[in-house]
Amino acid sequence: MIDCMTFEDLELIEPILKAVKDRNYTEPTPIQAKTIPLILKNKDVLGCAQTGTGKTAAFAIPIIQLIIQKEGRNAKKPPIRALIVTPTRELAIQIDESIKAYSKYTHLKHTVIFGGVSQYSQVDALRKGVHILVATPGRLLDLIDQGHISLDNVKLFTLDEADRMLDMGFIHDIRKLLALLPEKRQSLFFSATMPKNIVDLSQKILKNPIKVQVTPVSSTAETVQQYLYYTDRTNKKKLLWHILKNPDIKQVLLFSRTKRGADRITRDLQKRRISTAAIHGDKAQNQRQKALRQFKAGELRVLVATDIAARGIDIDKLKYVINYDVPNVPETYVHRIGRSGRAGEEGTAISLCEPEENAYVRGIERLIKQKITIVEDNPFPQTEKPMTDAEKKEWNKEKQRRKQEFFANRKKNLANGNSRPSKRTHSSSKPKSKPSGKTRSNSSFNSNERPRRRKKK
Repeated sequence: MIDCMTFEDLELIEPILKAVKDRNYTEPTPIQAKTIPLILKNKDVLGCAQTGTGKTAAFAIPIIQLIIQKEGRNAKKPPIRALIVTPTRELAIQIDESIKAYSKYTHLKHTVIFGGVSQYSQVDALRKGVHILVATPGRLLDLIDQGHISLDNVKLFTLDEADRMLDMGFIHDIRKLLALLPEKRQSLFFSATMPKNIVDLSQKILKNPIKVQVTPVSSTAETVQQYLYYTDRTNKKKLLWHILKNPDIKQVLLFSRTKRGADRITRDLQKRRISTAAIHGDKAQNQRQKALRQFKAGELRVLVATDIAARGIDIDKLKYVINYDVPNVPETYVHRIGRSGRAGEEGTAISLCEPEENAYVRGIERLIKQKITIVEDNPFPQTEKPMTDAEKKEWNKEKQRRKQEFFANRKKNLANGNSRPSKRTHSSSKPKSKPSGKTRSNSSFNSNERPRRRKKK
């Protein structure tokens, strides 16, 4: 029955149906078909759906309709009736854009608040009154403390991306928030994965919820083809360049484990004249939004992102995702490759695996219950073995020593009045000479250098 359902079958009001048609949507996705009727019946919902399934519309559309039906065309300054809390700025903006699209033919007012930018324009929008508020936890609690926001009139509370919310350490903020919400309310709870800690949190928020699960927990979309290159860490840059020589890869979202790594990859690709930008937590909000706009407009070929910054990236028909670093948490892999193959579109996920990440691949394959296709035509195959425990211990000691040496010398240079300290750590006043090829230079801190290892036999 769900397979042949249309949006008209969901008993949506005409202004919303008109907005849906503007977006060329005719049939609801499974999560939408199951969730929208429940929310319209004022039920609490526990939704488990992977990214790219149309989850945002599944709660945004019925929230808009409930508010319109209950509020009518009241011209007075509206109180906040619906609160949607999500972990990242990008995701908050994306949800607000969806609300804007689906409510375009109504009088509904909405806004979005998040940290990293000035609060003045956000406070100004709140003073005028909004029906729906989309927020990240930190800025929300901050503006509540300042007296700019009251949650006394909230009738609908939505917690989105709950698993990532906990991963990012927002559990204490969520507990504070729950204490400020009215006891009598309708609550919606969405998460891509459902481990025990997420279920425990949902029980504190929901009352007699109806569970909606449209795909097996932590499964990957069937529309995404998955490929794996086994290589060495020292050859990852070369392998990436080899992959990007394929003219069919017109745009790619590339994941880096660290912010420093994202910047390094971006610089390397820019040197090869590939239009690239990075988004991560150290980037200013305007920089992140500019990079996203350029990527969506097709002005960038590669967007390099960390996992936290990538939440909320919603790009239609994105075909390629590359894992430059294989994630050590299997569920993160699911989230990453879910950026492509969205809403039935085809996608391709490519992972570059160095020896220390081999175990991560096995964990991912156990979770998704399938083998990832290994690319045999690989000009840079893996030749090294993973480090032993003793080698890892020694490497970590050496990395820490270099780090301490680097910062000690930077402090020393600053004390001597150098505003831009040299990366070199030589204390001698002799002319700087280039180290020989046989000598490992300790002149700068590079945490990515690793000890020589045994080759595979």
